[in-house]
Order: sequence, then C-alpha cells, then structure tokens
Amino acid sequence: MTELTLTKTRMLEGVWQGVLTGAGEDKPDITVAHEDTTVPDFKLVRNDAENYWLLSVPIPASAIADGVQTLLVTDQTTDEKIGQIVIIADDVVSGDLHAEMELLRAELDMLKRAFRRHCLETT
Repeated sequence: MTELTLTKTRMLEGVWQGVLTGAGEDKPDITVAHEDTTVPDFKLVRNDAENYWLLSVPIPASAIADGVQTLLVTDQTTDEKIGQIVIIADDVVSGDLHAEMELLRAELDMLKRAFRRHCLETT
C-alpha cells in the first residue's frame, strides 16, 4: 500500500469530510481518536470513478469544548498519523490566535525585506 493522504473537503452539520487517497481499491485500516478514545461512527466509502475514499467523521460531543480539541486520523497498518481534525472554541482562544497571526505577519514582512535585499545584492 502506498502512503495515504487525507485532504479536508468540508465540515457540515457536525460531520467532517475529507478525501483519502493512496489506498487503491483496498479499504484502508484507519482509526479516528479524540483524547485516546476511538470515534466509532466514522464512515469510509469508496468512490470508484475518482479512485479515492471519502471519510466522514461525526464530531463527538466530547470534542466540542473550550480551547483546542484535536481528533487524530491514524493509519493502523503503519501506525502513522495521516491527518487531524482541529476544533477551536471560545473567545479566549480567539485573542491568542490574533496575537499569533500578528507575529506571523511580522515575520513574513521581515522575510520579504531580507529576500528583497538578497535579490538586490546578488544581481
């Protein structure tokens, strides 16, 4: 089996959906877990026309809480993480995210200036 790749497509009405590629025709052996507890109700359906698997994960009530909650999608065959579902809630976290975005913007501006300076010096 080749390396599995999970790509989010959408989250609607409490169900996260993504496309799982790299498994071929064989149903991949995956698990979805939140805080070391397996999420039992996820569905994995093959799309033969497009050659991928559609993963649907109903978000458990325990994952809807203040702060950052993460559900891990793991390939049981290789015991490797192939994706994650992150849920962020509450206003306190919102302030932290804004601060992080400001730091990232400042670092990006610094990198742009350094790159432009480098381009001028090397031409």
